[in-house]
Amino acid sequence: MQENNIREKCRELATRLYELDGEVYESVGSSLGRTFTGDEESTIRNLSALMYTKPDGHLLRSEMALISNMARTIKDKEEKSRLMKKYDEIFQEILTLPETFVATDIMDKERVQLNHMIKHREKISGDDHLVICISRTQGSAGNDIGFGLADKLRINYYDVEIFDQVLRRLEAEKGAVNDAEYFADFNKYETKKRFDLKGWFREFNRYHGLPKQDAVFFNMSDLICDLASKEDCIIMGRCADAILKNNHIPHISLFITAPFAIRVQHVMDVRKMDMKKAVRFLKKMDAQHKKYYNFYGGAHWGKPENYDLCINSASYGIQETENLILKLLDDQIH
Repeated sequence: MQENNIREKCRELATRLYELDGEVYESVGSSLGRTFTGDEESTIRNLSALMYTKPDGHLLRSEMALISNMARTIKDKEEKSRLMKKYDEIFQEILTLPETFVATDIMDKERVQLNHMIKHREKISGDDHLVICISRTQGSAGNDIGFGLADKLRINYYDVEIFDQVLRRLEAEKGAVNDAEYFADFNKYETKKRFDLKGWFREFNRYHGLPKQDAVFFNMSDLICDLASKEDCIIMGRCADAILKNNHIPHISLFITAPFAIRVQHVMDVRKMDMKKAVRFLKKMDAQHKKYYNFYGGAHWGKPENYDLCINSASYGIQETENLILKLLDDQIH
């Protein structure tokens, strides 16, 4: 596509996505309100820019997941089918854009030759809720795989950005629940150089006597348990598998990873980083995930024995990793 044509296509898709959000809201009547709360022109402009400039697309993915999550709650089957068809059409067209959030694959081609292509079924039935918790190393395309699985299974998808939006919209106190911001600087063991007595009393009252990081985690845990007990869904990270295990809520836990060199190359491709920055970024994010999970999960992050299934995504690539998981889920549930 020519650059101008790409920009025009992004704006067209952004407009359709904005209008779809309005239709879904009218059909659902959700107290949470619309996904896009700004004025029409600025929202469409921001959405089209996001499609054009953000190849990793995690923000766009979260916005789209919110719309599809709400659309799946529509009781009228014909209306639900009509709006989900619109969503699917928009989603498929976004996938054709250059450098969309699933355009850059992760694959070790030599290893792929050793694996047979796995035929999958896109429907999983059963009386119990299907709750899939996905942990992943940074750069292994775990979020892309989780989002793709949710779309194929027609179930809801939750990542940290969606959790934060849901919690804020439920009128929870923003400072107490902004897990995305908190996780980025997580350091449970950090020793503060100066003790601020006024600040300590302020946080003591604000978080009911709990340290801020604990209040954030418990608030998130309550939401995760509530979702898992009510609906089929995929939950990315947030120690969800450990939380649900401790609360005796059925779920399937996955860990997705890939060799470090492959992950470095993937991050370089997706985030347009040089090798030095990509290596530093991966090490930092993996260390944060490990520290957070080990402290709150009470287990060792990334150890195979803590998960139902561990997958090297570089052995299959994004699409076939999704298909492999679908096949294994189908065999386990039926």
